[in-house]
Amino acid sequence: MIEKFCHECGTKLMQKELENEGTAPFCPKCEAFRFPMYNVAVSMIVINKQTNKILLIKQYGKDYYVLVAGYVNRTEQLEHAVAREIKEETGMTVSSIKFNRTQFYEPSDVLMCNFTAFVEDDADFCPNGEIDAYQVCRKAPCFSTGDIRHVRRICVSN
Repeated sequence: MIEKFCHECGTKLMQKELENEGTAPFCPKCEAFRFPMYNVAVSMIVINKQTNKILLIKQYGKDYYVLVAGYVNRTEQLEHAVAREIKEETGMTVSSIKFNRTQFYEPSDVLMCNFTAFVEDDADFCPNGEIDAYQVCRKAPCFSTGDIRHVRRICVSN
């Protein structure tokens, strides 16, 4: 979604030439360019080092499994958000993190940043109230690249 109004004063934005950038949204009242704003979130392929399996969860009454994920707080580093979200939602402590890829999710204006997060074991696993159900699945090749389109099929075939 491209902003149509200034987030500072509410004036309708116009397109204005910006040197070396082409045209960009501009607020004539504030006399400032207004670049698109969006949320940033992290999603994690959580791998148990002991079993080499991944954790998938169901949340918010949905009938499908997803990766552990959450929003990045303002001023927070992505890697910190990964460890924080896993700790908050599962009780487990991350031992190492590997960045995979990003993908913009337009329906909710979110830049998703995907990581693989390793935990030593699941001894501290204690799902919080955000998790409706969980499943531990075999690790599949697509998870090493951050390509998570086949999550449901992988888990069903275990």
